[in-house]
Amino acid sequence: MSIRIFITGGTFDKEYNELNGELYFKDTHMHDLLEMGRCRLKVEIRTLMMIDSLEMTEEDRELIAHQCIQADEDKIIITHGTDTMSETARILSEKVKNKTVVLTGAMIPIKFGSSDGLFNLGSALAFAQTLPHGVYVAMNGRFFHAHNVRKNKQTGVFEELTPETI
Repeated sequence: MSIRIFITGGTFDKEYNELNGELYFKDTHMHDLLEMGRCRLKVEIRTLMMIDSLEMTEEDRELIAHQCIQADEDKIIITHGTDTMSETARILSEKVKNKTVVLTGAMIPIKFGSSDGLFNLGSALAFAQTLPHGVYVAMNGRFFHAHNVRKNKQTGVFEELTPETI
């Protein structure tokens, strides 16, 4: 069986406009990344949206949950912006059962060349194949349970929630 990859946008897929200095969305880079990483897994890719996660609405998260529930595959990766990835993970963990769902993203756009996206994608593919059913965030070579993760906006690193960070 294949792994389903849902694309939602985020820094992962942003492009840079050299004329005005703005970041924007064009197409997903997923096919190129899988080829660059020499991925030999069977994957099914579907773009759900191409937005910054700060612009993601409740309806967008409902669509993501619906697509996860309806997917034939029980292993799912979602590319997502890092700013609200933890929020989406928590919502999905309440709605999506009997599947392994891994959200991942990038702090630096893939097109910048020095992105963490390829590493995070590779980690997410490995985690999706090995973790039990549940919803997870895969960033920085680690996985986190959906209800126990946050993005530390001072360090730019994902971390487990502890009494000190809550």
